[in-house]
Amino acid sequence: MCHGGPVPTAVSLPEDWPAHPDRSLSLNRMGSFDWDLVTGLMHMDSAALEVFDTTPEEYDGRPESLSPRVPPAEGARLDALVSSALKSGVDSYGAYFRIRCHDGTLRWTHTQGRVMRGPDGRPYRIIGIVRDATEELSHSAERLGLDEERRRQTSVVESTTAALAHARTVQDVIDALGDAHGLERLGSMGMVMGLVEAGRIHLVAEGPAGSFVPGTRYTRIDEQYPMSEVVRSLQPRFLDSAAEFAAGYPGLWAKISSMHISAAAYLPLIAQARPIGAIGLLYRDKDGFTQEERNLLVALGSSIAQSLQRAMLLEQEHDLAEGLQQAMLPRRIPSVPGAEIAVRYRSAKMGQDIGGDWYDVIPLPGGRVGAVIGDVQGHDTHAAAVMGQLRIVLRAYAAEGHSPATVMARASVFLHELDTDRFATCTYAEVDLSTGVLQLVRAGHIDPLLRTRDGGCERLALEGGMPLGLSAEFGLLEYPVTTVELGPGETLLLCTDGLVEQPGADLDDGVRLLASLVRTGPADLALLADRLCEVVDDRGGDDDMALLLLRREAEEVQQAGGRLQQHVAPGDPEALVSARHMIGAAVRTWGARERADEIELVADELIVNALMHTDGPAIVTLRVLTGPERRLRVEVEDRSSALPRRREAGDSGVSGRGLMLVDRLADVWGVESRGSGKCVWCEFTMP
Repeated sequence: MCHGGPVPTAVSLPEDWPAHPDRSLSLNRMGSFDWDLVTGLMHMDSAALEVFDTTPEEYDGRPESLSPRVPPAEGARLDALVSSALKSGVDSYGAYFRIRCHDGTLRWTHTQGRVMRGPDGRPYRIIGIVRDATEELSHSAERLGLDEERRRQTSVVESTTAALAHARTVQDVIDALGDAHGLERLGSMGMVMGLVEAGRIHLVAEGPAGSFVPGTRYTRIDEQYPMSEVVRSLQPRFLDSAAEFAAGYPGLWAKISSMHISAAAYLPLIAQARPIGAIGLLYRDKDGFTQEERNLLVALGSSIAQSLQRAMLLEQEHDLAEGLQQAMLPRRIPSVPGAEIAVRYRSAKMGQDIGGDWYDVIPLPGGRVGAVIGDVQGHDTHAAAVMGQLRIVLRAYAAEGHSPATVMARASVFLHELDTDRFATCTYAEVDLSTGVLQLVRAGHIDPLLRTRDGGCERLALEGGMPLGLSAEFGLLEYPVTTVELGPGETLLLCTDGLVEQPGADLDDGVRLLASLVRTGPADLALLADRLCEVVDDRGGDDDMALLLLRREAEEVQQAGGRLQQHVAPGDPEALVSARHMIGAAVRTWGARERADEIELVADELIVNALMHTDGPAIVTLRVLTGPERRLRVEVEDRSSALPRRREAGDSGVSGRGLMLVDRLADVWGVESRGSGKCVWCEFTMP
């Protein structure tokens, strides 16, 4: 009774409607209604409104304004009953149903309608009565069969709909209907379900166990099977006895007669006016179906169809998004000499859309490797598409040789210029496997963890910058670099927040829990990754999750050469400390310990000079040059074109010594033009 229509100012009554309603109807607590199916308006006299416990002011002529008085399950049953009458061509219908009064109590009501059709057979009007049946049913429950068992059956639609509310896959729908509780609600001993696929019916569920009929997994819609018939006709088929089943479908009955079926109900599953499948309910010790039971089962079929269509659409969208994301992620992780790597990805549980989580491993020249973890905002195919583009540009910028801070800044500009409303959090780590120098940049992402060789685990607190896209929008593209040393046998853990977030828990608590799991987890990297994913699965994680583990092998890999770079901004003492840390670690690992003091002192002088005498940052680069003799080269680049010059120290003796130190301690040094700026370099012979 929920056909929509415009809000009426006055209900137009047909000419044959009585000018004065019959008072005898009112005296017997009956009311009348006249429903115009063309306009959707339904006139109800005052007695009918009284039956619905509704005042004339509460009713505006539209059937849906009665919704507060009709419980959802009863409304679904009435809608299904009326729809069936209109489609099947019958000229009348009747049903008992309950309404909810203003005081919250439920009372029984009965309606009877006559369907009026035009010359073409199309229904255009329903005239009928409604009456209060509370007293009648209280005195005639046994006669009408509306005893406790029947009243229990009237809740089937409501309870089954509640069970189907959480179904997110076709299998969820099957499980909700086919398990012991589902069959108990339906009162049946078994169920079969088929879905329409490419002109055939695919049997996706059958029961009880062992009842499958060979040759019926796929059947044509034009075959003589009850499910085929209801799909063709869009009408339910009720088989009230074994004899009726055998007469109607002798071929099928010959194969299932041993199941001792006494009755069966086959219902079409219709969604958006098209059949998507059919369901059959099989009964033992049942003698036919009452009209009430038929009405209930028709309403049940409608509820199942809606849940099934929702599940099918969710599965299709999930498969599309997951396929898109899997295509965007690296097909394989490259083998990196000197490192052991494990990656894992878990999509959200069914019912949630795929997000934009990703990981990447980027082999770089000079024994270095880049590791990326990130998460694009949102959970849809657009997030996955943005993720794919962002992963590609990050890989390209890193492969071009840019410093970690520059890689992150350029990626932020790229995302901003995509003209999307999405932003992304990300952590980029670049490790020189020969030295163990680890440079990390964080853009709004959660901090990484470091597992030590003895099994300890600590959180690496990175200063970080704004998420990608937002930093470009607000002009805050400076990303601080944190430099630490990744010792032999130590493991870097990068992950997205799906690994640490828990409903109702603080993010820091989740990180602490993750750290404890890493401490107690297996030493084998692949087993550790699997263990962490199992924890997420066990707690029913409802978000995507990406994980990347990178362990520096215990045996130090001696490289013929290496290259490290650090960006030092003016007024950033942390960056200066980080650069000094990088230089010290490189000198020790590259075999220049004997000259460590000289190299660190000269490099420090060049960096400080660049920061003091120019307006911009200094870019520090360390490289190992191979040839007849190995040499370590230190380069400090700035934006000023003014060339440095040697000068004597002042009277105070605190300035003027920089280039003198460089000249005395370095084997060779010089200055090169670099675009609008310059680069001061020096080299040291290594043993």
